Amino acid sequence: MPHPVESTHWHPVAALADVQAQPVAVQLLDQSLVLWRDEAGAVHAWADQCPHRGARLSLGRVCAGRLECPYHGWQFAPSGQCVRVPALPDFVPPAGHAARVFAVQVWSELVWVCLEPGVPVAVGGSGTEDDHESSAVPAVQALPQFEAEADDRLRKINCGPYDVSTSAPRIVENFLDMAHFGFVHQGWLGARDTPDIPDYQVESTPTGLVASGCKAWQPQSNLHSTRGALVEYRYEVTGPYTAVLTKVPEAGSTTVQGWRESIALFICPMGPERSRVWFRLAVADFATDDAQLQAFQHTIFTQDQPVLESQRPACLPLDVRAEAHTAADKASAAYRRFLRQAGIRFGTC
Repeated sequence: MPHPVESTHWHPVAALADVQAQPVAVQLLDQSLVLWRDEAGAVHAWADQCPHRGARLSLGRVCAGRLECPYHGWQFAPSGQCVRVPALPDFVPPAGHAARVFAVQVWSELVWVCLEPGVPVAVGGSGTEDDHESSAVPAVQALPQFEAEADDRLRKINCGPYDVSTSAPRIVENFLDMAHFGFVHQGWLGARDTPDIPDYQVESTPTGLVASGCKAWQPQSNLHSTRGALVEYRYEVTGPYTAVLTKVPEAGSTTVQGWRESIALFICPMGPERSRVWFRLAVADFATDDAQLQAFQHTIFTQDQPVLESQRPACLPLDVRAEAHTAADKASAAYRRFLRQAGIRFGTC
């Protein structure tokens, strides 16, 4: 079972477009889930286990707006209640004959799930971009914030998913780290002959941290770069496994006048050392093909991925004595403090 703190957060588990006519199996916090849509198009997330004999419901099918178990054909209504047992046509299943259901929201073209018991199961689960405020259950956290989502001057596009053999906190920490630019992203986000990172400011927030005044010299900071430029970054950790960066290059260093972009990192912690990653881009560009924008982000992250998967331990150490630190690591140090204080244990050690 998931740790209690992590279960009070919302986690992305699938792209909305990938949940269509038939059930989809996903993993979240070591829990096997099945996603499916009913006749009204609403998305549902249940434990991927039939209450009858434990078969995986994701191997079944959706018929007449019900999810049917592949083993004995039991059919479950969107509420989770079993409504038909083919072997006993006149049998009326009692309340205990029901699937275990979880709360769902749809936001930023992703399906988000909360495993906390008692959360209303259909919070924005209609398959549309509904209001993403926290549910009425006090213990449940709000969805992570991404301010650029509401900015009509920025185009939104998702990149991924990427399945990565490491913990979600390791991926967040890498996202916050600028000192690796000149080595992992040589010729793109950094250069070996200009690896220095000027001092920057870090402030703690209820959802994590904000790092501002971050600057790095980058040969090609984005798809439209025309020359190397000093780029200013602002980072915000918006939840245990989510973060946002905003970057603004020097004026005149891109072909797009007034270029700016904001990138959200959304991670599904499938297991302690297994993660699924999406990037949500918000860019001042309505002309470039989706594939070109996605290709640039793909290049950057696939440079990161083998290094991330090489790190040992794969879980992020929260003991300050476990790994060496420098002043360039202020953001990651603050992130580790936040996880420790928030009681996050899934993906940490």
